Amino acid sequence: MNDRHVALLTTFFEAFSKSDTDAMERCYHPDVSFGDPVFQELEGRDKVMAMWRLMLSRGDGTDVTYRAITADDFTGSASWTARYTFTSTGREVVNEVEAFFRFDDGLIVRHHDDFDFRQWSRMALGRPAGLLLGWTPMFRKTIRDRAQQALTEFQLS
Repeated sequence: MNDRHVALLTTFFEAFSKSDTDAMERCYHPDVSFGDPVFQELEGRDKVMAMWRLMLSRGDGTDVTYRAITADDFTGSASWTARYTFTSTGREVVNEVEAFFRFDDGLIVRHHDDFDFRQWSRMALGRPAGLLLGWTPMFRKTIRDRAQQALTEFQLS
């Protein structure tokens, strides 16, 4: 166990739970990369932080809780839950996420979140769309394309 890396992840999630993107940003290495089932791969602190600012600026707010933080000299992990209203449909979402990290120079250089896309789509879109389409590659591509477009527009604004 590396207490310094555990403290870094705790600081990150405390900031996340308070929507403090400036404090979140200080936890990331300038060359950080981020991936999840929606955004897939984002490179660089500016782009990763634009994604977090976009996500935290939407809807009625996001409630983030975290648990099970572990870290060694090179890697770390945590479980976290996001509760929010999906703005496109007004539906409540409770997303259970497993996060994986790599460290360099005492900062997070790789952050990957994993969650069940099918379960997320059922909550976010409801029935029948989320239930029937949530598993299809075409639907996932549509969601990913929309997310990338929203991120690009957010960065330009």
